[in-house]
Parts: sequence; C-alpha cells; structure tokens
Amino acid sequence: MKFAYTIVYVADVAASLAFFEAAFGLPTRFLHESGSYGELETGATALAFVDHATARDSVGHDYVAAAASPLPLGLEIGLVTDDVAAAFERAVKAGAAALSPPKTKPWGQTVAYVRCPDGTLVELCSAMG
Repeated sequence: MKFAYTIVYVADVAASLAFFEAAFGLPTRFLHESGSYGELETGATALAFVDHATARDSVGHDYVAAAASPLPLGLEIGLVTDDVAAAFERAVKAGAAALSPPKTKPWGQTVAYVRCPDGTLVELCSAMG
C-alpha cells in the first residue's frame, strides 16, 4: 500500500478550496460540477474536500464536523514551507485563526499552527533535516 490522499469533510467545498489557495497558495486541481468534491494541487499526495452530505452518505455514519467542534480535531494537515513566519501571516490575513505563532523546536524545525474557517487544523513548518 501507499498513502494516496486525505479528504477533509467540509460544509462548502468551493469555499475551502478558495481559502486554501488564498491562505497557502495551493491552487484548485479539480472541482466536481456538483460542487460536492474538489482537490488541490499538492504534489503526489492529494488533499481533497468533500461536502458533509456526500461524506455522510459514503461513510454511512455521522461524525464530528471540524467546524462544529470548539476545539481542533486530533488531526492536522502539515504544509512545508521555506518561510514559516510569512506563511503564518498570509494564512491569518486570509482568515485562519492563529493558534500558535512560529516557534523553533529543539530539533531545529520551525513550526506554527492555524485553524481554517472550515475547522481544519494546519501545521506550517520548515522541512526536517
């Protein structure tokens, strides 16, 4: 097996795609004509979004919607950048909630956290090594 994609369940797929482009510079690769599913240009591993109705139908169960939770869910999307501080500022200006400003960890990596309007927790970090 190999890791292929992550799908984030959201209320408005087009809005999440637009936010990720504005906040992180990730352009839309695909948006289904129904508006219920879309993907970003993220490299070999896809980051996709699906609306709640489609997700609930596919999974066959209800779940905790990230935007409905007062706390971020225990899952993050990690985005690597050469300039964590600039990426953090851009995301916040685009509408992300600032959770943790850039900090250099003991192992030398710079890390920051934001929460997107759709509830998704995003780590912005420098590359390891």
